[in-house]
Amino acid sequence: MFVIVKNSIALNAGLEYSMTMIRPVSLGDSAAICGIYNYYVENSSCTFEEKIVQTGEMEDRIRKISGQYPYLVSEDASGEINAFAYINTWKERSAYRFSAEISIYVKESCRGRGLGRELMESLLNEIRKTNTHSIVAGIVVPNDSSIALHEKFGFRKIGQFDEIGMKFNKWYDVGYWELILRSYP
Repeated sequence: MFVIVKNSIALNAGLEYSMTMIRPVSLGDSAAICGIYNYYVENSSCTFEEKIVQTGEMEDRIRKISGQYPYLVSEDASGEINAFAYINTWKERSAYRFSAEISIYVKESCRGRGLGRELMESLLNEIRKTNTHSIVAGIVVPNDSSIALHEKFGFRKIGQFDEIGMKFNKWYDVGYWELILRSYP
């Protein structure tokens, strides 16, 4: 287990200094993660999930994912979780075993503070310690901030599915970005 403490400057109503801690997820974080994620389920196309996720279900997801891959949260000095991110299985077939998918969610009221960047950096540092060869990100387009974040870390667009998902009675396209970490074996 690791704990990364980062100092960051956040802009809200004015300039304020805040301490951010990036740490591994715990099952006790599931309610806070549900709060962040369910906002997007109900209000955004960035996830194609359409029913809110209950705390018990989120605990099961955390247990399954964190048993195999890095799963991190960003919390502020008061202990409030403002973002989470994880690496997960890309596809179940064995030939995909060296590939994984990345997901990052930031509390709506905390967007633009660099939390996604800090989580991305931490996740990539952790996954580089494994034998993972490539990381894939599926991004509903348009999503300029998510695309910019991924491309800042070297992800490149490799394809797009048009009108692949319907949410809020509208068709959405999904682009795929990939980061090759290393040659393997």
